[in-house]
Amino acid sequence: MSYHLSYHLVVAQRQKRSISLPSGLADAIDVAATAEGTTVSAWIAETAAHRLRLDAGRQGVAEWERQHGTLTPDEIADGLARARAMLRRQPTGKSA
Repeated sequence: MSYHLSYHLVVAQRQKRSISLPSGLADAIDVAATAEGTTVSAWIAETAAHRLRLDAGRQGVAEWERQHGTLTPDEIADGLARARAMLRRQPTGKSA
């Protein structure tokens, strides 16, 4: 009896980019990536993804405010407290 095995390799799509950075910034990125035990490419990708998530969140809040009015100081404080509590509950694998 023979079995046909099918393997589907999932490979992340990547696009190669060439960028220019000020020397001091490039050096700081090298240090940060090394400290996190990752590559410069991975560090930049993670940092860019984080920035895009922040921007999307800001856009979401702005859209909500256009529809419902400006958030009150109490609503902002409540949202910050909830976000901080969520961040404390999520293990990141990094030490603070």
